[in-house]
Amino acid sequence: MRNVKEKLERVISTLQDDIFNQESPCLKDCTFQALDFTQLNINWEKCEMNNTVFLGCNFKAEDELYLIEQGAYIYKAPINLPYKPFRKALYTYQELMEGYTPDKDESTDLKIYQHFSETRNNPGINEALYQRIHDHAIDESLRRLIEVDDEGMTDKKCVGIMGGHSTKRDDPFYVKTAMTAKLLTEQGYFIVSGGGPGIMEAANLGAYFAGKPDNDLEAAIRILQQAPHYSDRDFHLRAYEVLEKHPNGRESLAIPTWFYGHEPSNLFSTHIAKYFSNSIREDTLLAISLYGIICSPGSAGTTQEIFMDAAQNHYCTFNYYSPMIFLSTKRYEIDTLIFPLLKQLAYGREYFDLLFCTDEPEQILTFLKANPPKKKNGQSN
Repeated sequence: MRNVKEKLERVISTLQDDIFNQESPCLKDCTFQALDFTQLNINWEKCEMNNTVFLGCNFKAEDELYLIEQGAYIYKAPINLPYKPFRKALYTYQELMEGYTPDKDESTDLKIYQHFSETRNNPGINEALYQRIHDHAIDESLRRLIEVDDEGMTDKKCVGIMGGHSTKRDDPFYVKTAMTAKLLTEQGYFIVSGGGPGIMEAANLGAYFAGKPDNDLEAAIRILQQAPHYSDRDFHLRAYEVLEKHPNGRESLAIPTWFYGHEPSNLFSTHIAKYFSNSIREDTLLAISLYGIICSPGSAGTTQEIFMDAAQNHYCTFNYYSPMIFLSTKRYEIDTLIFPLLKQLAYGREYFDLLFCTDEPEQILTFLKANPPKKKNGQSN
């Protein structure tokens, strides 16, 4: 049975859709996104239209005039923005890094950040609207990628990995995080990171090398360690060197933001859901990682995300209780006492047994296999 939303709304973002093959196409409550109709001969007079929306689409002049007269809503894509608000796909690192050289960064990624920074604290209504439309388009593309059902569960077994953005590539927990992500991806989990450098890069790197010998990942890390920090001039060059040696990697997801524009997006994720809104980005990362969140060592940002995730579990905000795993007994049981505090807060609640602290990637896999997400009514997924 189709859900209510599916009955009321339909978003069409490909010209291969069969809707125009019908004798009298019904475009009622349809939204067309980023399509070029200029080369098509469509008899719009045969189309039934009511609450029909066209976002960022191009038309022949006479067709556009007819559609407006019939009451269609047409929103043109502005030509003066460095980003496309009416997107129909997630980003790739190739798109974001286009224009980059070590001598002069003229990447699309940086241009969008610079544009965003000009009005970040007080955007005009048009700029704010386009940013919201852009982020909604990212939402839609992300939902298609992970296939979210009516109850919030995802088809992909998403596991989020969080940790310090300043963690160097030669840090022991960079290596442990990469090995953990590789191991989990090989066992069918889908790795999600915040998309930046440090631990986030390690997560996507490990997933990228899933299915390859561990020696290949270790050799790649040695190459990356030649420029250990994201501020190093050759930081991206070393990543490109690894990608050139290993051009075909496994899928993973990154969810970065232009709010932290000083952090370069890492190059090892195959899907990049980049947002203007940092709050939406953080909430989304935690919300979709229903099969677990792994926390490597990090600072204030990681700590904030830990307690955001704990609050989601505490109130079962997204209909499921999910594992929370802490990679570093020293960091989370001794230095900060975060893990004992969370155990105390969770005592007597459904997610108490979903909290785990370890130093070993293999133990993380074992724990996740034994503790799938629990539905609010007590069932495991």
